[in-house]
Amino acid sequence: MVTTGGPPTVETIAERAGVSIASVSRVLNGHGARPDTVRRVERAAAEVGYVPNAVARSLKGGRSMQLTFAMQDIGNPVYVAMVRQIQTITKAHGYRLLLHSTDAVVEDELAVLRSLADRTSDGLILCPIRITPEHIEALHTAARPVVVIGSLPEDAPVDSVRADSVTGSELAVRHLVATGRRRIAFINGPADTVPGRNRHRGYHQALDACGLPADPALVETTEFTIEAGAASLHRLLDATPGIDAVFCANDQLALGASQALHDRDLRIPEDVAVAGMDDTLLVRAGWPPLTSVDLGSGERGRIAAEMLLERISEEQDGGGSAPAPARVQTVTPRLVVRASSAPAEVTR
Repeated sequence: MVTTGGPPTVETIAERAGVSIASVSRVLNGHGARPDTVRRVERAAAEVGYVPNAVARSLKGGRSMQLTFAMQDIGNPVYVAMVRQIQTITKAHGYRLLLHSTDAVVEDELAVLRSLADRTSDGLILCPIRITPEHIEALHTAARPVVVIGSLPEDAPVDSVRADSVTGSELAVRHLVATGRRRIAFINGPADTVPGRNRHRGYHQALDACGLPADPALVETTEFTIEAGAASLHRLLDATPGIDAVFCANDQLALGASQALHDRDLRIPEDVAVAGMDDTLLVRAGWPPLTSVDLGSGERGRIAAEMLLERISEEQDGGGSAPAPARVQTVTPRLVVRASSAPAEVTR
């Protein structure tokens, strides 16, 4: 027996056998693999002294009756809306829902994907804001079913539910133009994220469609937080005259922008109109209530939960047959107009 610094795990066996963690999981749980893979895994397990967890062995049918939802920030109202819908669906099917905040750290998200091999969860809903080649590889080798809330490459191997935030951004900017605004600032999140790229694209497409020039001096790129939104608008107002509207890539940024305007005794919408994105509860609570684009957060959560349960059912009933192709659903955005973007001619 090989002695290690801790109890041997499926990762230990995978490294020793020279196979993937997913392959080890399939062999140890009796789900089938090539004979050579079975022999290598069983030999490696014996050599490292692997003993299956007694609790896991006792699970009926190898099921934990637990599902995991991993998101960037559990305090973000977008994810709260998703959790409510996901839990409604999963609880009705007898599952507990485990929540995990990743802080958008890629390695943390990859670790959650790898942990599926431990069978403490029967499936995962993952909501990343960055997609890397490592994500795609981990999704290919995931030991249990996964559904992603977010945009993936076309050949990604898992089901996904996406928001059309390009169109959503266009709706917001076109609306601000229609109310008479022409100097529309844009406060975006990190440009290397999927939502950051898509919302930047929608902003520029709307300007182009409305015949307005794209002025880099009107754009700030920052983090998706209230504090960042306030600081960004202060910088924009200091550096660029004539701003009459600001579109923010999420509601937290929009709340921060509103705070900056109040700090400067600028009126919303008389001096500067404000629009956000996500249509969370927060933007309805202040004064004036903020215009925002509803990206269907709860709806995306509901669809993702239903997709995951379908995949789990298919896995249990499939008998080793090839899984169905990955499915993609897109939720249509909807502009919700409130007092923060009243027409310019009305407010003057």
